[in-house]
Amino acid sequence: MRVAGTTPGDHANAAPKTAQRARGTRAWAVTLYQVAVIMGFVVVLEVLCLTGVIDKITMPPPHRIVVDFVKLLASGKMWPEIGKSMANVLLAFVLAYALGIGIGTALHGYRTLRDTLDPLFATYYAIPVFAFYPLFIVMFGLGDGPQVLIGVLLGVVAVIVTTLNGLDRVPAVLRKTAAIARLGPLQTALRVTLPFCAPYLLTAAKLALAYAFIGVIGSEFIMARTGMGYEIGFAYTNFDNATMYPLILLILLLSVGMNGLLTRWEKILLARRGMR
Repeated sequence: MRVAGTTPGDHANAAPKTAQRARGTRAWAVTLYQVAVIMGFVVVLEVLCLTGVIDKITMPPPHRIVVDFVKLLASGKMWPEIGKSMANVLLAFVLAYALGIGIGTALHGYRTLRDTLDPLFATYYAIPVFAFYPLFIVMFGLGDGPQVLIGVLLGVVAVIVTTLNGLDRVPAVLRKTAAIARLGPLQTALRVTLPFCAPYLLTAAKLALAYAFIGVIGSEFIMARTGMGYEIGFAYTNFDNATMYPLILLILLLSVGMNGLLTRWEKILLARRGMR
């Protein structure tokens, strides 16, 4: 029996819209929970600092950090250091991402070589890359090269593994279609397999970005004389909390903000494919 004024097509169209609204409501709920958790953590820190459980020398209250953060940015004295660090982070990210996708795509077609390298990929992050920093200084000098190189080395393997994981999930029918169309290996990768793997490539981008931040900022702590990492270390040595904590907050905001943009892009792509 059919309700007057409706058609089967109306019900068919209503179902996807209802599901989409449900997903949107759930996404907003998750966002609110995340904000609530962060705000709760900040409130706890504020109370602990104001009541003296955490002394002022160790950490100022969060509201004081925000005030110092605004003053630091308004003064402009750290803008050159921020620009230098971010330029190196972005360079390390681009290199790690491009090399990782290229190597992963090439490696996917050679099963024996991949099986040979899989144990290395599995244990790669057990290797302390920062221990090679003195060697990199000897090879590349005291400039930005060693910092960028460490960021690339930390990120490239994560991108390779994620790219391989995505390529493993390409349906065989797509490869057969590319073969029927007489596409070469490069054209098949650019037009068929890599576009299919776009969600995995966005995950690889998030990993590469995170490792680029860790590699570059961490390297600046060790032997650099410029950059945000160096300034944080210098401020720590001199008990300059008005500089150290605002810079830490800035790094958190930059990394979380950039990662959030990639996550948002990933969700849009998955939604378009009906996967979320």
